[in-house]
Amino acid sequence: MMGAVYKRPELLAPAGSLDVFITAVEEGADAVYVGAPALNARALARHFTMEELAAMIDYGHKNGVKVYLAMNSLLKEDEIPQLVELLALLESISPDALIIQDLGLYYLVKKYFPSFTLHASTLMGAHNSLAVQQFSDMGFKRVVLAREVTLEETRKIHKACPVELEVFVHGALCFSYSGLCLFSSFQGGKISLRGRCVQPCRRRYSWTGAGRGQNAGYFFSMNDLEAIRMLPELARAGVVSFKIEGRMRSANYVGSVVRAYRKMIDAGSEAESVLPEVQELLYQAMGRKATAGYFSTPQPEDAITPFHSGNIGHFIGKVISSTGDHVVVTLQEGVEPGDRVRHHHEKTGDRRSFTLKGIRQNSEPVLLGTQGKTVSLCLPGVKADVGDALYKVDVKKRRVMESKKNVLEPKRFRKLIEKAEKKGVAAIVLKKLTVRPHPVERRGTKVRSAKNRKGQRGRQESSQPLPIWLRGSDLRLLSQSVVEQPERLMISLDHETMKQIRQQKKSQQRLLKSVTWVLPPVILEHDVDFYQKAVWDLLQQGCRQWMVSHVGQLQLFQGYSKKRGGGGIPPAGKPFILADYTLNVLNSAALQFLQERGVHAVELCIEADRDSLKNVCQKKRKSQVGLTVYSRPPLFTARLHPDFFHFNKTFISPRGERFELVQKWGQTLALPEKPFSLMSELGELKNLGIDFAVVDLSFTPLHRKAMTALRKSLFSRAKGRAQSSFNFFRSLQ
Repeated sequence: MMGAVYKRPELLAPAGSLDVFITAVEEGADAVYVGAPALNARALARHFTMEELAAMIDYGHKNGVKVYLAMNSLLKEDEIPQLVELLALLESISPDALIIQDLGLYYLVKKYFPSFTLHASTLMGAHNSLAVQQFSDMGFKRVVLAREVTLEETRKIHKACPVELEVFVHGALCFSYSGLCLFSSFQGGKISLRGRCVQPCRRRYSWTGAGRGQNAGYFFSMNDLEAIRMLPELARAGVVSFKIEGRMRSANYVGSVVRAYRKMIDAGSEAESVLPEVQELLYQAMGRKATAGYFSTPQPEDAITPFHSGNIGHFIGKVISSTGDHVVVTLQEGVEPGDRVRHHHEKTGDRRSFTLKGIRQNSEPVLLGTQGKTVSLCLPGVKADVGDALYKVDVKKRRVMESKKNVLEPKRFRKLIEKAEKKGVAAIVLKKLTVRPHPVERRGTKVRSAKNRKGQRGRQESSQPLPIWLRGSDLRLLSQSVVEQPERLMISLDHETMKQIRQQKKSQQRLLKSVTWVLPPVILEHDVDFYQKAVWDLLQQGCRQWMVSHVGQLQLFQGYSKKRGGGGIPPAGKPFILADYTLNVLNSAALQFLQERGVHAVELCIEADRDSLKNVCQKKRKSQVGLTVYSRPPLFTARLHPDFFHFNKTFISPRGERFELVQKWGQTLALPEKPFSLMSELGELKNLGIDFAVVDLSFTPLHRKAMTALRKSLFSRAKGRAQSSFNFFRSLQ
């Protein structure tokens, strides 16, 4: 099946519990990935103990199965002691690899715990060969490609970079590029990069001014990936690991999916003969509607079913009437007491799962509700409205299977963990970092509320204003009248601005040298050559100031200082490189990594709260750090742009929140209708240790009338009641 050039790719399964882990091993996974305690991007899942992790690794290795630990959460400064303690213990149980996304975690591992093998998480946004080469240079053994990468792009990346490639082949898809979704955080502080996403993409939205019958739908709710037919081509493209998504899924789901992919891989050239059995196994897994995703095309037509809610499970039916805990429904799928049922509230988009307690048909209890019958279902605590949808997400006969976790016997590994704790490795590393050990939580400890902190701000504000850096999306920013003499002008570099640059008069081109050119967060593989040439051309014109929006973009400047001088090479003068907030820097270790890579200043994570900013600024050492204080930031950044999208129009959430859908950099962006602003907090930010503030006008009209009104609102002492401060006064989760 896979050809003679490549060995058979690894089948990598998820596990969020001990039962699921054993199921994945028994069904034929070559490797299993599980979450490390409290530091993985599935924070809502149950955390494993160190003894359980040791038992899983031992059991896996005895069965020829590798175990990878997902430590792919964004790391806050005050979590560094906890992280160091965890890494010291993990060294003693020898996982086969750590899957990470935080640059600070990377820095700490490489400096103090170099024995670990590292895999770059999909949250690191590897969508082109620049990123993959950068991660290879950093010492990652494997890179998990972004889900948006096509088969053809995978081939090109593999040809350009020698590092191992892993791709998701089954499971949930996000509408936004992983690592670039701010939607959940912007609406309520639940940051997706820390595993707290509330999935706003799954909600029902409506367009303003849309035609009849096209007013509302699940426009951003992606169907589930199912690439079972693509395995041979992916292997030939250089993929070494097929990954199944689902650390929050049941043993039924993981077992059925792993068995299906195992059969398909093992069938080799006879794969077509097992396809009917494989498809039945995938149906039993009770996922969402299926799509092959981006592998075949950058615009898959079946990626979204806009008028279907996108729930997992088999559709049972819509509520006809509701009384107390009972709902009446005409069954589209058979059910029985003990099955797990998900209720989807159509008006709000809220979803909750329940165990079906009983079924009545013609007022009589029955043991089985069959398809086509109108029955009354007993769902405890359900407050259902007419028209709400119900889905079967798991079945009784699989849920009541005897637990397998006792096979692992985690208690056997307690002495191993205690021995590792006594070595004191963590204390040695923390001393080198000059960081105090992780404090033990005590009952009764009080934390000041955001309201109290806000009431105390400004008492010791500095008299010197915080420097303003002005950012925009085209060269008209050079003649703006919003900020007088900003310390820095930042302009997006893309196809449109390159056209503007070529149209500039020679007398105006000297102004280009004063601009900081901002690279876009997503550069697809077919655009890599364009940006390589654009950067080089501007360097030749004397442009020295650059902002990278992905760590992989450092590749564009590699070797510049060594090759300058002669043969058409730009004259002496190293580029002054800054890092955009899209690098998601939230700790001093990440700052140190970037500083050692030649980055002069860093915009901190735009999702940060006040305490997180304070903590990282106290440890920033020589790094210059800033924060976006005014912006309409992209909440979604997505590759998909189906025909039913209405660009430059407003869409509305079930709660009345308003957003705008636009296109930029060849991507689909969702913007908040109104900007957030921290302009009233500039003094407070300076006291926290912030060195510069970015006012981002990238999605603001630049005509004179709008500029005049914006200037008044920006520098008004009174803060607008409806204006958001993003997460500054929240407690970041």
